[in-house]
Amino acid sequence: MPFTSDLVGELNTLIHFDLDTTQQGIKIHKTADPEIIAATRRLHAKGLLTQIDGGYLTSLGRDAAEHAQAALTILTSLPYGTSR
Repeated sequence: MPFTSDLVGELNTLIHFDLDTTQQGIKIHKTADPEIIAATRRLHAKGLLTQIDGGYLTSLGRDAAEHAQAALTILTSLPYGTSR
């Protein structure tokens, strides 16, 4: 299954979480981009966020955010064997 625009929005939301601490969440304001608001609501409905407007990552959400951030790091790194 390819990434849909909804899934990309959810991944983009997950990469904004600071994984170095569990004491910091995010708050999506009602004036935010409607796509970001919708992505955050979907993540909450899937059990990845504690609040409909963001909040903290659940245990499952933390796993998803770790994987999303790792994938982003891998995909944005230099190709194998390439030096700077």
